[in-house]
Amino acid sequence: MSEPLYPPARAAASRVRAHIAHQIVMARERGETDLAPEADLEVVETIIDVAFWASLRREEGYTPTISLAFLPPERAVRPLTFEPRLSLAPEALARLAPAVKQSGTHLGVWRQNGELCVWGTTRTLPALCFVLEVIAPGLLVVKYPHGGSGKFVNIVVLEGDQIKIVDEEGASIPDCPEVVSALLGFDTPGSWVGTVNVFVRLAVSMRTHGRGGALLVVPTDSDRWRQSIVQPIRYSVAPPFREIADLMGYAATDRAHRRWQDELTHAVDAVAGLTAVDGATVMNDRYELLAFGVKIARHEESARVQEVMVTEPVEGISASTTHPSQLGGTRHLSAAQFVFDQRDASALVASQDGRFTIFQWSPCEEMVHAHRVEALLL
Repeated sequence: MSEPLYPPARAAASRVRAHIAHQIVMARERGETDLAPEADLEVVETIIDVAFWASLRREEGYTPTISLAFLPPERAVRPLTFEPRLSLAPEALARLAPAVKQSGTHLGVWRQNGELCVWGTTRTLPALCFVLEVIAPGLLVVKYPHGGSGKFVNIVVLEGDQIKIVDEEGASIPDCPEVVSALLGFDTPGSWVGTVNVFVRLAVSMRTHGRGGALLVVPTDSDRWRQSIVQPIRYSVAPPFREIADLMGYAATDRAHRRWQDELTHAVDAVAGLTAVDGATVMNDRYELLAFGVKIARHEESARVQEVMVTEPVEGISASTTHPSQLGGTRHLSAAQFVFDQRDASALVASQDGRFTIFQWSPCEEMVHAHRVEALLL
């Protein structure tokens, strides 16, 4: 095996290969049969290496964002296939990127005449399929789908020369929010079937629009949150927008229908789009939209937030404390102040580069807890 041009590719590939192989063994022990073909060490390393260099290219001024999946076209459902096949090379991936930017579209990679090539696109993957997503220049995430639930589990985040192994025990972090567990696949596989996490979908949609944004989640039975908002509110929603709340009131059997899924997606995207407006969007915990474009102000009876506890579900990274301004710009500082003042609320903050931070009050530590999610993928 030749040396990769991107040195972290080899070290990351060995961890990824071992992890997926272990998952396949456990899946077979559970009696699962519809599993993706295993990607060997050379395949994993090569795809990581090529994807890294593709992420650094620009095509007509745009940085490529792509998802690569290792499987043959016959294992895909209604694939779109290319003729002839395309070489798995950085320049080819960069040229294709604008056509496959839509979330959920994967470029299929398989061997042809002994060489890896791109055979086309697919939106459906078998369980435990090796998937690599290019998020931003030099930022890659390796993941795999778990069964037919549509959930993905992240394994490794590569950022430049850093290799971040996702900690499978991340859900045991004190006060770990349900949304963090769901974002990284920490919730139990049995809970994935037939469940919908609206805030996860909102988080993903917020990342997709690429403008950054903040979503404040407040309790339904209190208006105290308004004391931490500059008045008057420029874009108040009256009556509250209830489309997501109404859809979530449907029975589980109705949620299985494609029409319901499409309606929820459209409603989520509509709300997430509002987070691109300057200011924060406010939603209560029953999914009712209350306002957007709001300006956060420190409560008159509250002190300024001086430090937050920061955790990240990555092996080797322990909890630390820092001033909230070190986490990002004004958006992060304002969100931390809001949660410091409104301790029964939470704040989801997306950076323009797709990174995510979830702020919640920690009763255990008696301070704001910032849960950092370096790469948000589902």
